[in-house]
Amino acid sequence: MSIGIETASPVLAIMGPTASGKTALALDVAKHTECEIISVDSALVYKGMNIGTAKPTEQEQSVVHHHLIDIIDPAESYSVSQFVNDTTRLIGEIHGRGKLPMLVGGTMMYFNALINGISSLPKSNEVIREQINREAQASGWTHLHNELKDVDAVSGERIHPNDPQRITRALEVYRSTGKTLTHWQQQEGTKCPYEITQFAIAPEDRSILHERIERRFDLMLAEGFEDEVKKLYERGDLSDELPSIRSVGYRQMWQYFEGQLSYDDMRERGIIATRQLAKRQLTWLRGWQDVTWLDTFANDKLTKIAARVTL
Repeated sequence: MSIGIETASPVLAIMGPTASGKTALALDVAKHTECEIISVDSALVYKGMNIGTAKPTEQEQSVVHHHLIDIIDPAESYSVSQFVNDTTRLIGEIHGRGKLPMLVGGTMMYFNALINGISSLPKSNEVIREQINREAQASGWTHLHNELKDVDAVSGERIHPNDPQRITRALEVYRSTGKTLTHWQQQEGTKCPYEITQFAIAPEDRSILHERIERRFDLMLAEGFEDEVKKLYERGDLSDELPSIRSVGYRQMWQYFEGQLSYDDMRERGIIATRQLAKRQLTWLRGWQDVTWLDTFANDKLTKIAARVTL
């Protein structure tokens, strides 16, 4: 079986929740066509964060060229607009080499911006932001997250209760404009000019995904995840307020080093947080347009992709 890329500027996207088998499927596709992978993962951009992000191994990356992996230091930030600009450029360059660009990952905010465009969000309002921070100190972030769910159910489901930065931004937008962050994000904006053929992969049984997440977290611990985060912790210039350290698993391990969690609590909360991430990813995907679903364990995944991308 081989994948033809004779059609005009094809782009293949493989998305899905964490631990659903995206990397394995992408490598399987790579065996049948000349392609390059563009990572759509907000954690894989960071150097030195390999085990906890389930970053493709050196061997896996040697099979097919990967982009947008190990491009910045954990102390730096990488915006959605940077991702859209970088990905649009890379797609053109990969096409220029006569290969198929394959977008692989689970950061749905990146996919959304790439496919639906980045809207022009209202500018920051420092007065309202300070007011929100004062309310958080008085009542806690759980209270503010519940308020967000009341005024913007979509953002409330998508944004984690332990993500003060995004809770603040969503409430700030609503309070300053009277319209939700979801409303603004749905407005037409700059987007990738290429037509993207989209697939989502996940086990049909949610309990199986939960089991896979637990097994993978334990495997990460066995492979040295604690030592990986310890190196970051001992640098002294990082904190759990940074997007890199707020990544699932890293935040819980960081709290373990801070003495806030026991080792067993760290493991349990890390697994729970990963399952919650998978739930948010699936919530995004349930409302997704023009996506073909693939079962993680089915034998016809390549056949279904071939039906739309000429395998």
